[in-house]
Amino acid sequence: MNFVGCDRPRLLIAGAHSGVGKSSITLALVAALRQRGLKVQTFKVGPDYLDPSHLAHVSGRPCFNLDGWMTDKNYLEELFVTVSADADISLIEGVMGLFDGSSSDSLRGCSGEIATWLKAPVALVVNTHGMARSIAALVKGYNEFESGVKLAGVLANRCGSLSHVALLEKVLKNSDQPPLLGAIRRDSLPVLPSRHLGLISAEEHRLDEQTIVELADAAETQIDIDLLLHTAQMAEPLPQQPALSTFAEPVLKVRLAIARDKAFQFYYADMFAALERQGCTPVPFSPLHDNCLPEDIDGLYLGGGYPEVHAQVLSENRTMLRAVSDFCASGKPVYAECGGLIYLSQGVVEEEQRFPLVATMPVWTKMLKKRKALGYVEVTLEHDSLFGHCGASFRGHEFHYSELIEAPTGQDGWQTVYRLKQNRTGNCSAEGYQKENILASYAHLHLASRPKALTRFVEHMKATSDRRQNDK
Repeated sequence: MNFVGCDRPRLLIAGAHSGVGKSSITLALVAALRQRGLKVQTFKVGPDYLDPSHLAHVSGRPCFNLDGWMTDKNYLEELFVTVSADADISLIEGVMGLFDGSSSDSLRGCSGEIATWLKAPVALVVNTHGMARSIAALVKGYNEFESGVKLAGVLANRCGSLSHVALLEKVLKNSDQPPLLGAIRRDSLPVLPSRHLGLISAEEHRLDEQTIVELADAAETQIDIDLLLHTAQMAEPLPQQPALSTFAEPVLKVRLAIARDKAFQFYYADMFAALERQGCTPVPFSPLHDNCLPEDIDGLYLGGGYPEVHAQVLSENRTMLRAVSDFCASGKPVYAECGGLIYLSQGVVEEEQRFPLVATMPVWTKMLKKRKALGYVEVTLEHDSLFGHCGASFRGHEFHYSELIEAPTGQDGWQTVYRLKQNRTGNCSAEGYQKENILASYAHLHLASRPKALTRFVEHMKATSDRRQNDK
């Protein structure tokens, strides 16, 4: 099938390595472009929930993840073309360094892969503190390392004086390297709060208007916004895609309660649109503050987040704990990821304190001082489940600082249904804890790119709802 090319002004903000300031600079650019009255669509490379929350807040639009390992090229092209249709410009924040991903010998899973798939010009953020002519050697190396990835410009961060900026600009020009798009001086960007591997989420610390203005002013005065816009507009046209055609037309009408508050906030934005295309209405609720589940729901989705941070408040909301427990006993589908798994357990053990929770799973969760798991995982079903039949496979990632004190397998009807393989090490383990229509796991699966899995999940909700109606 042939499609006419479509224009999508875009720019990928990549880092020479982690910690160079690409998140702050991307937010500053979004703020500055919005201050000019432009509609900015944001994206984040990789399995990140934190940076997208701030990008969504500052842009005023949902931020979407682009992950070449968990999904595929066709899905990402469709997603990008669809959600950027009414935007004046799209900014894509990279992950780690430009060539850091799931593979040590290819572009697989890195920002460079997304740049090639979406034909996106790349602006490389470099920490230039204490750097002069060496910037040309660094930029030349990044520009020539992979033939399919070419830099369109450089964003020099943590610069010194104006003479330092002028020197960097001259060095790049004399060395016939991509131009300097901007130079951000040390301490000129507001400090953003962080935790673990990234920013504290916008749910917990929403950037105030003054901070957003400071970000915009820093970008406007220290980055050549006009040159940046021109660079974004020079991106090659992309194939015109049908609007996420991989999804079936909605035929079923069901309602899915989704936990969304400061304790449960880790969801991919495309998941909600994918559910709606399947005929499922997402209905948000707060396990922290509400005293009951939404009415007339056919399923329950407990996503990831920080339930351990809010364990005391969650534990004290006994009416909600009872409501969730009763729903789990109803036979209707319940899916819990990471933080959701913690919530369904007996409770959280942290520094000799115990905070009882839903207790649907007959085991306790223990918080650890060191990270338990981080990285991509591949899941293969060893039994039929909510999202597929035995043998079906999915991709996702893990990131958690807790563990189950013991596996619930064999207790009260619980079994493991996942064969979970770690991408980096190849190690496999039994995971994915299932009892009837309840499925809980530490793995965050990318389900929006697996329409057949969502169809099965929605059909489970419709079937149990119909049975309940017929029994009345």
